[in-house]
Amino acid sequence: MVDDDAALVDTLRLVLEAEGHGVAAATGGRAALEAAERERFDAIVCDVNMPDLDGFTVCRKLRARGDATPLVLLTSRDSEIDEALGLELGADDYVTKPFSARVLLARLGALARRHTAAASLLRAGELTIDRERLAIAFRGSPIPATLTELRLLAALVERPGRVLSRERLLELAREDDSVVAPRLVDTYVARLRKKLDEIEPGAGQLIETVTGAGYRWR
Repeated sequence: MVDDDAALVDTLRLVLEAEGHGVAAATGGRAALEAAERERFDAIVCDVNMPDLDGFTVCRKLRARGDATPLVLLTSRDSEIDEALGLELGADDYVTKPFSARVLLARLGALARRHTAAASLLRAGELTIDRERLAIAFRGSPIPATLTELRLLAALVERPGRVLSRERLLELAREDDSVVAPRLVDTYVARLRKKLDEIEPGAGQLIETVTGAGYRWR
């Protein structure tokens, strides 16, 4: 738990511990980054508005160093722009304050289900997706990705040639009933395409846009 609101942290700690979770708390972004370097966590819940490093910066720095720990951002900013920014930086979910502790538990539960998905290795040409190790590789080169990105790519690869709508891709990638703008799928796809193109120019077009319908794996 990363939040400079001590009262909120104490409340959420009680709820999470009552459900059997161990909780470590940090009051700022720098302390959170240091803790994530020392210890491996099952998930990170991080406030956006903090005095030293904001949650967006924490998220960006974690992903930049290859840390794919599931991350939920908390914010009082209720806007789609902020949500898109958080997801673009690599967050796995986004909860707007005020919120119910039960809602947060449900979101964490959904992330846990993604994280413990059945072990299987998925191959499509020179692309490999290892769902047990949460790893993607193209032409032998690793592709850093969040849980949501991995699940979205797997959903496409498992159904080659089949067009999946944005709404369906969100269902397959997130596995919860949270309300998220379907257009945020475009953000996930753009990030995946960019990562594929960095390994081989043009490879990002393996994820094909079908105008007015959605996306498919070529």
